[in-house]
Amino acid sequence: MHIIILFIGFILLMKGADFFVDGACAIAKRFGISEMVIGLTIVAMGTSLPEAAVSLAAAWKGNADISVGNVVGSNILNILIILGITSVITELMIQKNTIRYEMPFLILITAVLLFMGMDGEIAFYEGIIFWILFLVYLGYLFKISKKEDGKDPMEEEEPTKKPETSVLKSIVFTLIGLVMIIVGSNFAVDAASSIARLIGLSERFIGLTIVALGTSLPELVTSVTAARKGSADIAIGNIVGSNIFNILFVLGTTALIISVPFRIQFRVDTMIAVGAAVLLWICSMRNCRLGRKAGTVMLLTYAGYFMYLLK
Repeated sequence: MHIIILFIGFILLMKGADFFVDGACAIAKRFGISEMVIGLTIVAMGTSLPEAAVSLAAAWKGNADISVGNVVGSNILNILIILGITSVITELMIQKNTIRYEMPFLILITAVLLFMGMDGEIAFYEGIIFWILFLVYLGYLFKISKKEDGKDPMEEEEPTKKPETSVLKSIVFTLIGLVMIIVGSNFAVDAASSIARLIGLSERFIGLTIVALGTSLPELVTSVTAARKGSADIAIGNIVGSNIFNILFVLGTTALIISVPFRIQFRVDTMIAVGAAVLLWICSMRNCRLGRKAGTVMLLTYAGYFMYLLK
């Protein structure tokens, strides 16, 4: 039964991602908003809802350990596995703003998370700090969306071309896709977690791998789908935006509800998350793109991290 539910979850995720990416792209074109901004906001936050739901539910149930494992594990997976797989499939072009501002910001807040966790917990006031940083990030997104103003040179070739779908239909497609992604993710996470517990795996391992992978499935499917459809900006923006959202909003909100335990073991995992963000930044700086070589390095790096978790 768990395997059947897992299979259903995957189907919902794949079809939901198709609807979601198509709807988001249509909305972006209709309102003259760049795909990068859509990727960093709507797509990133939408695909991060499973992490938010799992972490907040875990906090309410007094099992906040899963919150940290879920967020840190998801952020590592998002970069090393999702961008690794996506860039192996197709070369990803990256905007300079993402390399100059968003990636360094991601590295900074991940390091801040590590620093905050050194005393063994993420406290209420630290949740407030995360929320302040989140509002600053939203302000930055608003600023660049205004600056873009539909003047992306990549889009100037067909300025008069209108999207085939109406705004209402695009919104409906996006919402249906988002619901399918969330439901499919819940099915996949619950089934995978049940299977893992039956096998006898530890809670930390489940949080950092099974649950993290399950809640990262929307990012994986959405990014690969976006890249294959030629919307690489959404693929990159989705991952960077999701990772920022995971730390600032998900952990920030969780800490406002209950102090989040940060066990010593999570220090190494968070260091890996910082390293993954730095690796992405370095690989992107050379020629503003992620290719097959960079993707292979990311996948091999995660393989090494997974071997460490098995010890």
